[in-house]
Amino acid sequence: MANVTAHATLMLNTGELVDLSATVAEGTEGELTTSTTYSVAATSLGQFANGKTIASVVLPVSAPNGISYAYIDRRGEIACLLPVAVDGQTMMAGGAVGFTLAAGDTVRVLATTAASRAFAYVVKTNRGVSAIFAGSPSGSGNTDLVHIKSGQGLGTSLTGQGIVQHYATSVDGSKLSSGGVLILNDRGLPVGGINATNPQAQQPSFSSIGGAAIALNFVARVTTNA
Repeated sequence: MANVTAHATLMLNTGELVDLSATVAEGTEGELTTSTTYSVAATSLGQFANGKTIASVVLPVSAPNGISYAYIDRRGEIACLLPVAVDGQTMMAGGAVGFTLAAGDTVRVLATTAASRAFAYVVKTNRGVSAIFAGSPSGSGNTDLVHIKSGQGLGTSLTGQGIVQHYATSVDGSKLSSGGVLILNDRGLPVGGINATNPQAQQPSFSSIGGAAIALNFVARVTTNA
């Protein structure tokens, strides 16, 4: 796995542009800090812009082979999701608008390798909760995704909430038997889902289609044929 440069640019409510950049290891979650090209030191976003609000994402988080997911971490929890892209294929920014930063907030990213089969399912709920579920399919069979922070499944993590926006990332393409991820209820029947975007080829974007009300024992399942 190579070390690559991941970067993003945010605009704050003060009119300031914050350039974020860091060398991160592909396949391992890392932190984006302020770029030393435009600031004195590499500083966590929350420390640099404590009390300021993100007005817009000028350039989404991107890397040479794409980003599986990116978010702002606050005290070990996913506080805000950030848009991701592959270098040179940014079509839209958006996201994170109106989020007020606090000291201790960090930008966390997972850059992908060219061959990584990591699957990420990124969701927003009707209660304002942001969550990321991930797994690594290997061969044919089912992979039930788990929350990147707690290790719990979809139903345990989001019981009583409804998924209102979501996207998924995967390089598996035709290896995905259903084309992406399916939300299965406690009887094993599909009640929602979304197609997966290859983060090495294009920028994933949120969709409001295919969401579902989540109950205990629901799972986010990826089925692969190889």
